[in-house]
Amino acid sequence: MKTVKLLKQALLQAEMQAEMQAEMQAEMPPRALKKQLSDEQYQSCFRDLMKGSESITYRDFIIPRLSELIEPFTRSYDSISVLEIGPGPESILGHLPNHHRSKIGKYVAFEPNELFAACLKDWLCNGEGGLSPFPNWLCRPIVHQAKFAPSAEGISATSNSDQTSEKFHIVLFCHSMYRMQPKAEFIRRAVQFLVDLPEKGMVIVFHRDEQWDLAGLFCHEQATYPTGTISVKNCDEDLSKFSSFIVGFTWQDNDERHRMQSQWQQICRKLGHREMLPNQLVFSSPAMLATFSQLSVSYSSPPPEVPSWTVQRPLKNREVRGIKPPLVFRPTTIEHVAQCVRWAIKNGFSATVIGGGHSGHCVRPNVLAIDMGEFNEVHITSDWTLENSHESGSLIIAGAGCQAGEVISEARVKGLTVPLGSRPSVGAGLWLQGGIGNLTRLHGLTCDAIVGAVMVSVDSGQILFFGNVPSRYRPAGATRSQNEEDLLWAIKGAGSNFGIIVSVIFRGFSVPTYFVKKWIVSMEDGKEAISKLDGYAKQFTEELPRSLSASLYLYLEAEHLSLGVTIIETSTNNGKSENSCSDKIGAILGPTVSIETVDSLQIFDIEMYMSTIGGGHKKGKTSSFKRCVLLRKFHTSAACEALVSGVQNRPTPLCYVHLVQGGGAVQDLAPSATAFGCRGWTYACVITGVWPREADQTELPQAVIEWTYRVTAALLPFSDGVYSADLGPDPRDTMLALRSFGSNLPRLAYLKHKFDPLNLLAHTCPIQKPWTGPRLIILVSGHSCAGKDYCADVWKAVLAADNASTISIRKVSISDKTKKDYALACGANWRRLVEDRVYKEQHRADLTKFFEFQVWRRPQLPEEHFLEAVKDSVNVDVLIITGMRDRSLLPTLSPLVPGSRLLDIRVTRSKDDPFDTRAASERTPRCAESVHAKETSIHSCPSLVFENDLRGISKARQFAQDSIRPLLSQDLQKLAAMIPSVSNFPQFGIDFQHVLHISQCPEGLSLCTSLMEAQFAGSWSQVHSIICCEVGSLVFASSLASSVKIPLVLIRQAGKLPPPVVSVKKPKSHISSCDLEESKLEMDPRLVSSNAPVVIVDDVLATGKTLCATIELLRKAHVPTENISVIVIAEFPIHRGREMLHQREYGDIRVQSLLYFEGA
Repeated sequence: MKTVKLLKQALLQAEMQAEMQAEMQAEMPPRALKKQLSDEQYQSCFRDLMKGSESITYRDFIIPRLSELIEPFTRSYDSISVLEIGPGPESILGHLPNHHRSKIGKYVAFEPNELFAACLKDWLCNGEGGLSPFPNWLCRPIVHQAKFAPSAEGISATSNSDQTSEKFHIVLFCHSMYRMQPKAEFIRRAVQFLVDLPEKGMVIVFHRDEQWDLAGLFCHEQATYPTGTISVKNCDEDLSKFSSFIVGFTWQDNDERHRMQSQWQQICRKLGHREMLPNQLVFSSPAMLATFSQLSVSYSSPPPEVPSWTVQRPLKNREVRGIKPPLVFRPTTIEHVAQCVRWAIKNGFSATVIGGGHSGHCVRPNVLAIDMGEFNEVHITSDWTLENSHESGSLIIAGAGCQAGEVISEARVKGLTVPLGSRPSVGAGLWLQGGIGNLTRLHGLTCDAIVGAVMVSVDSGQILFFGNVPSRYRPAGATRSQNEEDLLWAIKGAGSNFGIIVSVIFRGFSVPTYFVKKWIVSMEDGKEAISKLDGYAKQFTEELPRSLSASLYLYLEAEHLSLGVTIIETSTNNGKSENSCSDKIGAILGPTVSIETVDSLQIFDIEMYMSTIGGGHKKGKTSSFKRCVLLRKFHTSAACEALVSGVQNRPTPLCYVHLVQGGGAVQDLAPSATAFGCRGWTYACVITGVWPREADQTELPQAVIEWTYRVTAALLPFSDGVYSADLGPDPRDTMLALRSFGSNLPRLAYLKHKFDPLNLLAHTCPIQKPWTGPRLIILVSGHSCAGKDYCADVWKAVLAADNASTISIRKVSISDKTKKDYALACGANWRRLVEDRVYKEQHRADLTKFFEFQVWRRPQLPEEHFLEAVKDSVNVDVLIITGMRDRSLLPTLSPLVPGSRLLDIRVTRSKDDPFDTRAASERTPRCAESVHAKETSIHSCPSLVFENDLRGISKARQFAQDSIRPLLSQDLQKLAAMIPSVSNFPQFGIDFQHVLHISQCPEGLSLCTSLMEAQFAGSWSQVHSIICCEVGSLVFASSLASSVKIPLVLIRQAGKLPPPVVSVKKPKSHISSCDLEESKLEMDPRLVSSNAPVVIVDDVLATGKTLCATIELLRKAHVPTENISVIVIAEFPIHRGREMLHQREYGDIRVQSLLYFEGA
């Protein structure tokens, strides 16, 4: 989608070419003079613009962010004052919540447009319902029909002179700076209107997202909205007005105006996107927010002894090359770093840190940068024994300014290495947030090798060390951190968030020799690609030992799918290969392209993206954008299909997907052992969008970035998480970051607030605590015409009547947000879309296309809509959400609200019911196609199913009484109270929920048994047997089996049961790394029947590994999945156990949990 910026360039270029052509043709008259738009023309264009999709940006970005910024002022002051520059016919402040507007006691505006100024005055006095939008003003609002000038003289010349001395808490520019040049001078002038210190004042600027040169100004907060759009009706009149509005002028001569507008109309139609809205052209219009204060202009002098630059060194990442920070510190000593931090704290500034320069957020516009490039020394110590450990060996001390190649080069001299990444120029940011490379399977992630660090606290500027730091490498004045266990844990996977790392201490490993074999496999079509990719990935996972690792590259060469395969063997046996496994792989893949033996430096140059894909680096300079998804095992071809489809639909021929094999040593550590909590992946899938460097200033980078996010979203259902090293402040990364740390996220959010309370490191991978939602969230799913809203209304009424004085209930439709967006963008009637079914059906096709396009641009939009509904219901006990149609609701959404019980009730329609039960008073013949057409496409098993038939309201009421109301039982809360939380067990940082303690409480086991028996969704009379696995399950399963009088089938460790048995590998505990020996689980297959249902009872559902192993055992005993149900005492959704079941194709098994917990 073309941006407004590119459209403006194209329009101006056309105008310039026409002008040059006129000058070259002497017979033509001189070109007519241009003129600015009149107030009437500007008003007409502005109104048309606000009827389109631009209004969505206001509602989803500007208004919420403005409300967040004003909130602290409304809490601190009884009355606040606002100066708004260029508000238009109405102030954006009128859209704020009432409790914010009621605190605005003084309002002054500068509005140069005469018509807008008149409308604004009227609106201020006679707002909606004849009431003022600011009901508690202390003095009447003042509107100056004048321009805001960048000097005191300019202000006094165009307004009352007494206004120049006024001071305000807030000065607001909302899309009103487009003709203000230079912008820095206008912001400086605005800052002069802020209240004097120590009172806090803020200049707030909303603008189209573009790079500004603000001449050394520092901003305090930044945010972007990269998916904003502007739409215009596709007709000559509207396009003429729109194009003139974009360029800011028209012509005095009518003939000249008509000629140019005709050309501009053609340009708009050529560049505009037509798929989003009917009869509309849409353009990308990213938005940004920046805030400034008195300190942005009059900050204290930087410490003179710290070297600084106004231009930073060349950076690797294309996203940051053109960004000019107002100041770049380049400290040479650790005390310099501490001074930088103290200076930033004193002035209230945030900061970025430059290491290797690969990060997309190592510099930000108008934000202080600290370049750690001078800390580039590498030291090595031998015969070192780790503190609190019996391990000994060599340590490698690397400065934060070192690049991977420099560390490897120095270590190699001593016969050592570190498992760093695959790029020699990457810096400390990669080490601290993971580090995936050729030694990962053998030695683990880079961050796993960290044993200590030296850091400057961003809370105080204090110099700290923690972990194993040899005494001679502890800086003078440094103190051992009192929180060293927390800090060492946190930097091993999320280390760029908690302080400024000065040096890192690695455990050294023996330097290996690398044996590299490469293959290229050509494939005829996507089907063959899916088959081979799936087959090879499985084979490598199952057969390759840790000393071998595989990399797979999926790309297109001359429009034909190709699969590049690299097998790398590491050996410390005097340069000799020790494994013949790669020869077996070669027999399958065919002749090799190359065979090489390389050392630890040469290995950096063997990657296929350096030499093969798209001609390698010989084809010239390129720019790239990457995101990495950590994939679990390829149990189905669905993940491979998503990969192939992504590559086939790439925006440039240079894009590719790189799969780096994991497993091995990565999985030796428990997810809770370090901040890097995603340990179950077998392949790191790097989605790499590439384009020629010369296309940096075109629309191509945006197309590539959107493609990268789309492929990433398509792979998330098959993932263990998302690699955090690439993620930054882009709002599209926020949802991905929720998947980056597994169950460690709550602890990390706590530590982020603890160690960076001022949010000085605000531009790193976002760490946010998962939202705490209502106690019960009911997702009412099903196909169109099934009666979802009707049933939800009945259930809400029943629950409200039963609990009128004890709980609060709210019902929302997940589709209301999309309907509002659609109505705003194309002028439809939102109320009728919600309430008038005939009207909605008329718009259904366009509405569906609109939503699909939104998701195409923002792949995580459904999850965003869900979280918005939850955030808006924080004080509600029961939230009912209708309009859900996704195929895997519980696996996808439950980890986002781990403390809530999420219930998926699927509403279906009886095929014998010829009527539409969507409304009791409006029975119409139903459309069989619309109700049942895609019923089989919904694969995941819902919590409950309600068949909506002719019995109507009575059946729906009874269903609420029997199936929903018990979930609000006080007995469940009583049971939860019997589970104590034990901190730092079995490892530091784990809050252990002692579920087995239920059996030690009086009446605990009987209460738990009665709840399991009552809440089982099936019929106990049809159950053949109850399955239990080991001790935790046995305690509860045996009591239940005795109560319902059903046989109990035991699953034991290998060797505990007499033959015959079937067996599967026993998974390791997710909270313990002690169980390293491989063992098996076994059961007697004769005790179950392939024709009768069984119920698995377990104490806990966390990662889902044990449950999957139990199901696999039952499948080996010939029990089909449709005969399996599961009851769990306590579920921990943040571990994504249901997602694991879905990935293993067990999503059709119903899992019921009595209790839900947020922690580990």
